[in-house]
Amino acid sequence: MSSTTDKIKGVANEAAGSIKQSVGKVTGNEKLQAEGKAQELEGKTQRAVGGAKEGVKNAADAVKSKL
Repeated sequence: MSSTTDKIKGVANEAAGSIKQSVGKVTGNEKLQAEGKAQELEGKTQRAVGGAKEGVKNAADAVKSKL
């Protein structure tokens, strides 16, 4: 996946996870709350991976331009 795709999927997972947590709290469904928290953390991880990929690509591009 590209860095942009990782970032977009990460944001989507964070949002979906947050919604699940909220619904779980309102309905008293602890399982849904936990699933939401896990999905939100997965989204944050995906965004971080996307940022890291972008950083590596930028560094590689910088090295290439100096060659």
